[in-house]
Amino acid sequence: MTTSNIRPVVSLCLKTDENFEKNLSHLIALINQTPEDCIVVAPEVVLSGFAYDRFAEAAAFTPIALEALLRVVKNRLLIFTAITRSDDTFYNIAYALHNGTVIHQQGKVKLFSLGGETDHFTPAQEGSIAPFMFEGITVGILICFELRFKGLWQKLEGCDIIAIPAQWGKLRSDHFVTLTEALALMNQCYVIASDADNEDTSAMSGIITPFGTAIRNSGSEILKSQYESRTVESMRRYLNVGIKG
Repeated sequence: MTTSNIRPVVSLCLKTDENFEKNLSHLIALINQTPEDCIVVAPEVVLSGFAYDRFAEAAAFTPIALEALLRVVKNRLLIFTAITRSDDTFYNIAYALHNGTVIHQQGKVKLFSLGGETDHFTPAQEGSIAPFMFEGITVGILICFELRFKGLWQKLEGCDIIAIPAQWGKLRSDHFVTLTEALALMNQCYVIASDADNEDTSAMSGIITPFGTAIRNSGSEILKSQYESRTVESMRRYLNVGIKG
């Protein structure tokens, strides 16, 4: 008899403060309220916001925060992004942490020019967007604006879970809802979307199943649900569009 890989999954939705230490403490407090074996997705640049007027300071804080998060994540998988400096170049890097180790990282490829990102960040190479394995689960990451590029959806075809850390504009909240649900349906996978709860962001974090059923945080900082491999397999078997897991 086939057994199903079952894992708790969590979408976070929290405000970004100007105080970097406060953001880190807040994130750690929320992580400690989640199941010890869950997959947690936090918003884009959750530790600092974009902080363009304090960019070097934000990048310098990232390794400090990583060290603290690696100590507390334990058996969870934590996915988030942070401003990261390499020599004199700044990137928006997605990190996946588990059991004291960075098991995957990728830079943001598609920068949002209307938000000033192209003036401050260097885009990563598109080849950095690739699935990775986590305890039998194929996981992919798209960072905020990257969600709009259909070619990037294809790069993550076959993923069981796609994480979306975001700082998505409030004026385009409906787009975030539509695109995250369409991604789950098109790639027949779970989508865990995490957006910040700021004045100018959508706060439409949520978890979507391969069947397109969505639950949203709706004001809650922590939304819990469950990944089940059998659901992915069933969707791909009965509505076979050629996706191979």
